[in-house]
Amino acid sequence: MKKLNLGLASAVLAAGLATSAAHAETLKFAFQGTLNQLDPYSLNETFTLSALGNVYEGLTRRNENLEIEPSLAESWEVLEPNHWRFHLRKGVKFHNGNDFTAEDVVFSVERLHGEGSDLATRVGTDVKVEAVDDYTVDFILPDVNPILNYEWDTWYIMDKDWTEENDAVKITSASDTSANYAALHTNGTGPFKVVSHEPGVKTVYEKNDGWWDEAHHNLDTVEFTPIGSDATRVAALLSGELDMVYPIPVQDIKRVNDNATTEVQTGPELRTIFLGMDQRRDELLHSNVKGKNPFKDIRVRKAFYQAIDIEGIKKKIMRDLATPSAIMISPFLFSRSDEFERYPYDPEAAKALLTEAGYPDGFTVEMDCPNDRYVNDEAICQAVASMMARVGVKIDLNAQPKSKYFAKVLASGGYDTSFYLLGWTPSSFDYWNILANIEGCRDDAGKGGLFNLGGYCNEKIEELAGKILKENDPTARDAMIAEAMTITHDDVSHIPLHQQGLAWGYASGIELAQRADNQFHFRFVTKK
Repeated sequence: MKKLNLGLASAVLAAGLATSAAHAETLKFAFQGTLNQLDPYSLNETFTLSALGNVYEGLTRRNENLEIEPSLAESWEVLEPNHWRFHLRKGVKFHNGNDFTAEDVVFSVERLHGEGSDLATRVGTDVKVEAVDDYTVDFILPDVNPILNYEWDTWYIMDKDWTEENDAVKITSASDTSANYAALHTNGTGPFKVVSHEPGVKTVYEKNDGWWDEAHHNLDTVEFTPIGSDATRVAALLSGELDMVYPIPVQDIKRVNDNATTEVQTGPELRTIFLGMDQRRDELLHSNVKGKNPFKDIRVRKAFYQAIDIEGIKKKIMRDLATPSAIMISPFLFSRSDEFERYPYDPEAAKALLTEAGYPDGFTVEMDCPNDRYVNDEAICQAVASMMARVGVKIDLNAQPKSKYFAKVLASGGYDTSFYLLGWTPSSFDYWNILANIEGCRDDAGKGGLFNLGGYCNEKIEELAGKILKENDPTARDAMIAEAMTITHDDVSHIPLHQQGLAWGYASGIELAQRADNQFHFRFVTKK
């Protein structure tokens, strides 16, 4: 696999972080969405994983340039093409003082595959995991997998004894209404501890003085407060009440930069925002069309695609802080991305396709959308609804906070959606992740493409995904990825919209790393 090199100027805001702190500091920051659960396997969502990544750690981690480096595993080797061995770091302790050992890794694999897990694909269910001794773990694969550990920076290792003692082995899923101990408390090995947590209200972290690694930050305490209102979030930054907030609304970037004590760092994000359609059910759950599913007809899917004015969304809603996309992955992550073009915006062609498919007057369908997860998510959905109305399709928009949205549309909610907006950053920074999670066939329980909410399925894609996973040659691999992209583009498996831009606002004197995956890690922060 070629080395990942995003070439993003925004990777680090300041060269070199202070190796020692003159004095300790408290960092106060806000995000547009809430942090509800602390169970690290509940929700495969960037903000949640990022927030918990300050507390929990994986066998590997990614640095500020998104390069893989050792973490709880200090080294690893491939003994045979399907046999990996990980040598664990000795002397690491969980926040409660328990020793980190191989049994915690084996336990974490087992729990990862438990009912309600949203991260089960981090380690395949057909992978055999064995503790060789207290500090050596073997992963025996059914076949070759050169990217086995590419997603492990967000597969966090849990303390087996602590989890069992607190009756928290069962995962609190995104749809659960009751929370177990691990959903409200943490016990990781990372640089910070959670000392208080009010779900959806406030979370307070404190520095872990017993962290195994050298601290390059100068923070003693971090306070997180969710602020859904854009205006309130920006005002708190401008007034000095908060040290860092994100995202900064695109219309407020200039105002924050013009303020003497604040600034905004912008840059491209690896996340792709897209629309999905239920293509699995014989009848949509939320539509006035009865007895059949219009999204099973490619003409309807293409009509929806061509009804969307992506340049209008880019200019009027995203204020040019977005890059329209024809594919489901950032161009930074695939060398042949320029070979693909979007279907042209053409309302008349969309109307003709709907008429040809038997819907000359259109139809009504509900659209699920979060209103506090992605940049201008609800505004994008409102724009899509307006555009669809021009071709005769009436959208009943159901915009909700992300906690309710994910509880409804994910596997734990029974994939209760007919038409939806979602964003995805492949955690491996590789297209196989999208094939496996978003475009792979699944059953009603989610076995297969767990985040393929609409149930798109093409057996050729399944075949290609298996080959791509095993292929080591970059040229051959890219050729198969391009073939898969062509198939899904021709099928209109989904409707890619754009890669949204990052906009982080912070007080002058703060140094931090803005990673292109939009994860905010306190270990990269110094406050002067």
